[in-house]
Amino acid sequence: MRIFDDRKSRMPTPEESLPGREAPLSITDRHFVTGAPLLPPFPDGLSLALFGLGCFWGAERTFWEAPGVWSTAVGYAAGFTPNPTYEEVCGGRTGHNEVVRVVFDPREIPFEALLAIFWEAHDPTQGMRQGNDRGTQYRSGIYVHDDIQRAAAEATRAAYQAALLAAGRGTITTEILDAPDFYYAEDYHQQYLAKNPRGYCGLGGTGVGFPSSTPPESRSRM
Repeated sequence: MRIFDDRKSRMPTPEESLPGREAPLSITDRHFVTGAPLLPPFPDGLSLALFGLGCFWGAERTFWEAPGVWSTAVGYAAGFTPNPTYEEVCGGRTGHNEVVRVVFDPREIPFEALLAIFWEAHDPTQGMRQGNDRGTQYRSGIYVHDDIQRAAAEATRAAYQAALLAAGRGTITTEILDAPDFYYAEDYHQQYLAKNPRGYCGLGGTGVGFPSSTPPESRSRM
């Protein structure tokens, strides 16, 4: 757990943000668990999803375990600094969120099922934090690639909000934005919890299930 700095829970302006760099960070182009490529191009017929839900180590594992997910990678998105480093993102001066990019086969797992996993895997009511992890990089976000994904994200947000209110929980703070540039995180972050089985990630849900219209066999093992 990092020492809390209130400045890190406020989005910086573009003028306040760090300049970054032109070259992307170098990563190994193979998923440590599945062996699938991390870098595009990806096979025809596959689709992309991009989520922020707190610590990206646990978020990535949640999605790579789901049937129909072909590959995953962690990175930074929805900020201002090009090709940021982990230390820069954690410093609160890039505006980026810790995110997981999911490459999935929609014939095996629909986007709506990924959204059910997303909603159940974290607490989307906490603003700029998840549990003890505080800062703009821990905010809840869905970054959509087309109008169909946007409609699904908004519909499932409304459905899950109703479920949360019925359980006495708060208001969802999840941002839904057009998919921004995705910057790969450092190589050691990719599939971190598979490389470091004793690694800690405090990601956790609310205990409120997504409404049962989503087939349970489409959900990740929690």
